[in-house]
Amino acid sequence: MAPAAPDPLVPDLAGRTVLAVFAHPDDESLACGGTLARLADTGVRVALLCATRGENGSVSDPELVAGRDLGLVRSDELRAAAQALGVAEVLICDYPDGELRWSHVAELHAAIVSAIERLRPDAVITFAEDGLYWHLDHIGVHERTCTAVGSLGADAPPLYYVTMPEGIMKEVVAAAIARGSAPPDSSLWGIAPGLFGHAARPAGFVVDVAAWVPRKLAALRCHRTQMGLHNPFAWIDSIDARRCLGRELFRRAPFATARTPILERLGEPVANA
Repeated sequence: MAPAAPDPLVPDLAGRTVLAVFAHPDDESLACGGTLARLADTGVRVALLCATRGENGSVSDPELVAGRDLGLVRSDELRAAAQALGVAEVLICDYPDGELRWSHVAELHAAIVSAIERLRPDAVITFAEDGLYWHLDHIGVHERTCTAVGSLGADAPPLYYVTMPEGIMKEVVAAAIARGSAPPDSSLWGIAPGLFGHAARPAGFVVDVAAWVPRKLAALRCHRTQMGLHNPFAWIDSIDARRCLGRELFRRAPFATARTPILERLGEPVANA
């Protein structure tokens, strides 16, 4: 019997390393959980650096915390989400939630540089300038990751920004409500759905993650303190989830590097990018 043809959706990236840098537990799953899971399935070692423990986040059900520090609970949730996505290593920093743009700037820069120097990633992923929805902590992580990568000169790994198509979170909310399960006052953590992707710069390429959306949803739902009955991600079904979340958008940062870009090998160029 002839050997099976290689799966065109799975390029040969085995043995590579990708580092994702985000601000809070759940950012990784929301921003690019599908891509992280797809990378892991190709044999890439995926590492995640989270700048805070998310101690100032919401609590969907006080019993989930039960007297514990919310940051510790969310750290446990992050580890569970990382396992669902196939992330091999999780680095959780303890910088103050809500102050990343102006507090401990030099320390966070140094932590990201240290992670890059130790892991030697073939690519780094972080927020774009808009921080998904103009969250100041997210913008701070974008800035710190840019300065960290930029400080490494020609030896720096290619840096990628993840963003969202404008209007996609409105579709998520509408789909969850339309199925008759989610309450009509469903909310994305109190954030107006229209802010996600609003005024974001155009993406350069799109990664098809439709087959990995169930893993993305499973990872999001690991963040139980952030879900609750009013969050549409707790209700959206698999068909609507694939339609809304099956494409993740990226742009490569304009840093000069001698390293070979790799993330584009998963994606297709965005028309008119």
